[in-house]
Amino acid sequence: MKNKYHRTILQSVVLATALTSSAAYAGTAEETAPVTPAPVEDVISGVLKLDFNTHFISYGADVWSDGSSMSDPTFNPMVELAVALPADLTLTLGTWWDVNSKIDSAIGGRIQEVDVWTGISYTYEKLTMSATYQAWMYGSDTENILDVKFAYDTFLAPSLTIHERLDQGAAFGDEGTILVLGLSHSVEAGPVTFSFPVNIAYFLTDDFHNPSTAGGADDGFGYVSLGVGASLPLTPYIGEAYGDWTLNGGLTYFLTDDDVIPNNPQDSFLTANLGLALSF
Repeated sequence: MKNKYHRTILQSVVLATALTSSAAYAGTAEETAPVTPAPVEDVISGVLKLDFNTHFISYGADVWSDGSSMSDPTFNPMVELAVALPADLTLTLGTWWDVNSKIDSAIGGRIQEVDVWTGISYTYEKLTMSATYQAWMYGSDTENILDVKFAYDTFLAPSLTIHERLDQGAAFGDEGTILVLGLSHSVEAGPVTFSFPVNIAYFLTDDFHNPSTAGGADDGFGYVSLGVGASLPLTPYIGEAYGDWTLNGGLTYFLTDDDVIPNNPQDSFLTANLGLALSF
């Protein structure tokens, strides 16, 4: 099984690379799902994130059933590269990992999930449109995702993500679609930037999150998440020689509908994250 699973990882990475002419985080899903950056001045740029999260939330689903507990965080490293292309296009390649000891790993060690993605985005003035193909590898199987996103760079930074599950893999749900409306506002207070993101999700498909023990799930409103985040650039304190590091942390409150997402131990819960990010 282990060799079969390693072949699945290799095939998914090759597939993700081959699809760079079309459209990650993964893992979150909403929390770990990949965000296509705006066009950058450098031809190739990137970001490395080293995050600790109290919960792994995949589009409203509390994957590890942590509920109100914050005592057993997961480690979620992520790296994404952005390549500036002609005609205001940007190519992205990335990966996200879920590392913890909550269950025995099908991959090896404490690695519970490895996600890879490739995407293409186009920016016209303040509007950015992107398509991202993702392969989420966990539980000796692969869940395939296509995200199409529209984002407008204006007040409240509105965005709409069309999240399409192409192959359920080990998710025990149905293929289908979720619409996620995102809003966010940021304010600066000295060196610290505070952000206030809001996400509202509507499920177009019955039984999207539906393990066999759940007895079914409806479509409709799935969840709303309300967050507050803070970021502090570390370069003024550690110097430029160590790179462009940022300290990030935040809280996110989820309110879910148990008719649509029936397997969470609690319908509402608070999550927290803390991590470092390196831009290059």
